[in-house]
Order: sequence, then structure tokens, then C-alpha cells
Amino acid sequence: MTKEWIFGILGIIGSFIAEALGGWDAALSTLIIFMGVDYITGLIVAGVFHNSEKTENGTLESRAGYKGLCRKGVILLIVLIAVRLDLVVGSDLIRDAVIIAFICNETISIIENAGLMGVPIPKTLKRAIEILAKKDEEEKGD
Repeated sequence: MTKEWIFGILGIIGSFIAEALGGWDAALSTLIIFMGVDYITGLIVAGVFHNSEKTENGTLESRAGYKGLCRKGVILLIVLIAVRLDLVVGSDLIRDAVIIAFICNETISIIENAGLMGVPIPKTLKRAIEILAKKDEEEKGD
């Protein structure tokens, strides 16, 4: 009986969260999958390859991992804000644009992690990432 109650409560909480994030659709599930893959590849880079750019010695550090999880949480909060803005405007465009932007960001991070593991990355893809990173730095400078 207790197990059913726990799973029922978790299901209710999960459905409220999914609804708050605009519903469980392909975009949201893709974002969450990519966030998980990025986090796991980051753990592998630090834990196995000792090549993380997030820590001084390149190894696993609980604080860096916690910061990463906090960043992922804030991404979901920004999606929540986009959903609320869409409700005010009467569209789905803001949420979708925000999710697509974060999916792109997670993809870049996953590819960077793969590169830090020694996975060969095609030159064209490396150049595209460099261009996007440079644009991001320029926008932050404005």
C-alpha cells in the first residue's frame, strides 16, 4: 500500500511539473534527454579522463557537479517563464524557441565533452562550434 501511495504522489508531482513546463512533448523530452546526456558526459570527462575544464585539476569535484545540476534546474525555470509568457501572448512560439535554443546549447556541450574524451570531431563541426562560441562571447560583451 505504501509503495502505491509513493508512486501515486510522484506521478501527481511529475504531471504538475510537466504541465507547468508546457506539457510533455517531443521538445521537452528531447531537452531533458540532452541535459542528462550532457551531465553524464561531463561526469565521464572529469571522472574517467580527468580532463574537465570545470575544475582546477580536471577531475571530479562535487561542487562542479552541483553547479551543473543547478544550471540544468535554471534552464527548466527559464522554460517555465517562456510557457507563462506564451500564455500571456497566446502562442507557443516563445516556449518552443527557448527549448530549441537550449537543445542547441546542450548539443554543443555534448560535442565539446566528446572532444575532451578524444572522440574525433569533424573539422566542420568544430568550426561551427567555434563560431557559435564566439558569437555567444560577443553577445555577453554587449
